Amino acid sequence: MGILKTAIIGAAVYAGVKYITKKDPITGQSIVDELMDKAPEWVDKAKGYTQDLKTRVSNAADDLAK
Repeated sequence: MGILKTAIIGAAVYAGVKYITKKDPITGQSIVDELMDKAPEWVDKAKGYTQDLKTRVSNAADDLAK
């Protein structure tokens, strides 16, 4: 039973990898390619959110200290 379960999981992982790396015939990009292209934008957005959060925390700390 363990071997069958491992084979099924392995087949599912293989199918998933094939799906996300398959090139789109129209754009020529895969899902992974699109994610890698958008990653720098997401990093910049995350940096902005962390800076905003740090500002809010410091303002809240200043308000509590008064």
